[in-house]
This record gives sequence, C-alpha cells and structure tokens, in this order.
Amino acid sequence: MPKFMLILQNRPGSRDSASPEETLLRIERYQAWVAAIRASGRYVSSEKLGEEGGKVLDGRSGRVTVMDGPYIETNEVVAGYFVFRAADYHEAIALTRECPFLEEFQIAIRQTDPMGCGGE
Repeated sequence: MPKFMLILQNRPGSRDSASPEETLLRIERYQAWVAAIRASGRYVSSEKLGEEGGKVLDGRSGRVTVMDGPYIETNEVVAGYFVFRAADYHEAIALTRECPFLEEFQIAIRQTDPMGCGGE
C-alpha cells in the first residue's frame, strides 16, 4: 500500500495565544486521531520539528553553502510531518480530513516514491 506524507505548515508564533487547557485539548484530540491511524495498521512515522529553525543547504552553485533557516520572516514553516499508508490520494485525503491539526495548520499531502531514495 502506498505511503503518504502529511507536511504540517504553520505561521511562526501562531500557537502562542492558546491557553494551557486549549493546548491540552488539542494534544488529546491529535493523540486520538493518531491512535485510530495506528489501530488501522496504516501508521508509519511522525515527528514535530524543533523550534530552533534548523539549517538550509544549497548545492546548486557547484559548492555547498549552509545557511540558518527557515527565517522567522517566513510566512509558513514546516512544523512537523506524519506518514501513513493509504490506497490512493482519495483515501489519504479522507483520513486527513479527520486530523485535528487542520484547525490550525495547512497540510500538504504528498505520495512518497520508494524508488527515489531507496525506501521500501
């Protein structure tokens, strides 16, 4: 069964106004959604990305440059990812429609290509 990656994009600082109770409720709803995906045998992996911003590498000029980034001025940053198995895009979209993060994130869905990077 094909794998699909959900790429969670958010505006920097957009979650700062949430109360501790709201944050806990979001976490509980997300954990319930993940539990359902796991119970269906579709779960592959997921991670929240760190807040520090990371590094951007660019080798297009023939040499590799390393820069800090993404920059805080960026309108959307990748906050995390989630990978699960689905029969096709229709099923991946149906599963993602139930994701509680849709209330605060824009989510891009991409089918992975196991031949591209030596995956399964």
